[in-house]
Amino acid sequence: MSEVPDRLPMEWIAGSLKRERARAGLSLSELAKRAGIAKSTLSQLEAAGGNPSMETIWALAVALGVPFSALVEPPAPAVQVIRAGQGPTVHSEQSSYLATLLSACPPGARRDIYYVWLEPGSVRDSAPHIPGTTEHIVVAEGGVKAGPRGQEVELGPGDYLSYRGDVPHAYEALAGGTKFVLIMQHR
Repeated sequence: MSEVPDRLPMEWIAGSLKRERARAGLSLSELAKRAGIAKSTLSQLEAAGGNPSMETIWALAVALGVPFSALVEPPAPAVQVIRAGQGPTVHSEQSSYLATLLSACPPGARRDIYYVWLEPGSVRDSAPHIPGTTEHIVVAEGGVKAGPRGQEVELGPGDYLSYRGDVPHAYEALAGGTKFVLIMQHR
């Protein structure tokens, strides 16, 4: 039996609190007042200190108008890769159909889908897109090296990559005739 940690990593909660408070446009004082906690307690939590109870986190979630899980879930990885043949797959009982979920669209997001052809010999540098943009790539043919600058990943046919599109990023073909689907998700 695996050991259950006695508390959540405070860095998760601190980051989530700061993110959600900024999203809601609330000051430390206003959020503390709405949640019924001391401003000093909230300040300590945002500095990754303390050991908040479930009730404190719940009160903060209600005051922010977000689910409890939004404050305690682990941060999403900056870059996510799903290799061909991996990922959560469902099978049809009626035909030889397999579907692998690569990414669920969050509520309120907009997605633009592109089919991209890329040839070796040059790097396509991309400036940051609007804040909150996430890019998803699924390679159809060839190979591509893509992702945020300094975190690029080499991908082959069937591989999936997800990364922030609101930072400098790049695409480079690793083989002739490289083709991939690019999905830009905007919040």
